[in-house]
Amino acid sequence: MTRRGTELTTGAPAEDPRPTPAEVSGAGRGSGSGPGPGSGSVRGSGPGPEADPARGSGPGSGSDPRGGFSARLTAPLLMGSLLNPLNTTMISTALVAIGHSFGIGAADTAWLISVLYLASAVAQPVLGKLADTLGPRRVFLAGLVVVMASGLVGALAPGFGTLIVSRLLLGVGTSAAYPAAMAVLRDESRRLGRPTPRPVLARLSFAALGSAAVGPALGGLLVSVVGWRGIFAVNVPIALLAFGAALLWVPADPPRDRAADGSAPKLSLDPLGIGLFTTALTVLVFFLLDLAHPQWWLLAPFAVLTAVLVRWQLRTPQPFIDLRMLAGNGPLLRTYIRHGLSYLLIYCVMYGYTQWLEEARGFSSGHTGLLMLPMSVTALVCSLLGARTKGLRAPLTVACLLLTAGAGILVFLSGDTPLAVLLLAGACFGAPQGLIGTSNQAAVQAYAPPESIGAAAGLQRTAQYIGAITASSLIALAYADAATDAGLHLMAAVSVVLAVLLAALTLTDRALRART
Repeated sequence: MTRRGTELTTGAPAEDPRPTPAEVSGAGRGSGSGPGPGSGSVRGSGPGPEADPARGSGPGSGSDPRGGFSARLTAPLLMGSLLNPLNTTMISTALVAIGHSFGIGAADTAWLISVLYLASAVAQPVLGKLADTLGPRRVFLAGLVVVMASGLVGALAPGFGTLIVSRLLLGVGTSAAYPAAMAVLRDESRRLGRPTPRPVLARLSFAALGSAAVGPALGGLLVSVVGWRGIFAVNVPIALLAFGAALLWVPADPPRDRAADGSAPKLSLDPLGIGLFTTALTVLVFFLLDLAHPQWWLLAPFAVLTAVLVRWQLRTPQPFIDLRMLAGNGPLLRTYIRHGLSYLLIYCVMYGYTQWLEEARGFSSGHTGLLMLPMSVTALVCSLLGARTKGLRAPLTVACLLLTAGAGILVFLSGDTPLAVLLLAGACFGAPQGLIGTSNQAAVQAYAPPESIGAAAGLQRTAQYIGAITASSLIALAYADAATDAGLHLMAAVSVVLAVLLAALTLTDRALRART
């Protein structure tokens, strides 16, 4: 295929210059795996045409004069990038306590999950473009300021509505770190004249997945020690530390490329596309979060908004979502579907299973966090194994089998289920979290057009967030006012069906067979 503008057209067969998954298993899987932020700014992360000696490498520049990519440079980037995945999972063991505090049920607290994902799904590609245009250090620091403000708002929230605002701001603020971090590394690679080392990208990925994996346990600990407000307040010191380190060690933004007439670079954010996408997704969320009493009329404006969005994205030269690229790239589109469906199942457990452990089984938030430790540990271990596994089909197939087994176990859980079985259920969902994140990231690296790899990675995260939003709606439908055995069994039965569908999609994907 050849690329013309934003369209993909079929041309004469040519040798595919992109690396295989085996070749990108280190670098490709080391950039943005696991729950967490995506990026619209990773294209051009290799070295530029020449290094920039003006940036130097003296004290406070954030670079190592002997080779660059020092610990001083990467430390603030890692601290900032862990905030989004940490906040996506840390709240799972605080939902019951928040509901009791404000006298609301699971259907209402599900909004705390959805609003952060809704904000992140839109903010990450936008902030990635801003980092490329305005400078990554500026965007990184601005995002941390928003995180600190949102943490204070949540910790001092007098009502549930204020908590919703806090989570919305958290979604926007934490979405800045990962794309800005990737842009900082890209600028450093251009300065040095060599690509970003694989271990650096791997650390960035591991920070995201690791923070997401330990989130439930940390959330349970904070709720037990200081109450649910602690999961909001903890963002302030982390963001403040990252802010100070970034001021000291992240280099000042290099001059951005200017237009031919010498004017400042123009932003190409497609505001109409962003607005249509945000509005359509918001309408869909309102519909999904009240499936017990479906508001069918909402499907009409959703359909109209989607139709207008599709038409606009096909007409504008620089669309927010490149639909032409997706239509001409079946393997990439199937990767997005597979990724979103996988995380729908994972988040059903991360949020739905934890609520059942607290409300139906009577465990405290702290004990629930401990019960989720096997999920966290297996996710971390399998992410490391997945990053070292050649091919895509084998790890994805294993992940599908484990998801099916885990959902099957949930169907039979009850008030007298042995503790060992409860631990096993969590572990069955932790291993797929590690394998799927790394493998699907490698698939995006392998199947996406090289010149659009940043936008492609951002869309992968959007698929993940939509899966999370759908999971929260399924939880709200199953539990209504409280988590019960019957609600868990309903959620588990649906999960079994979806897991079997996911396995079928994986096993029948010829593109995966070709890259086994």
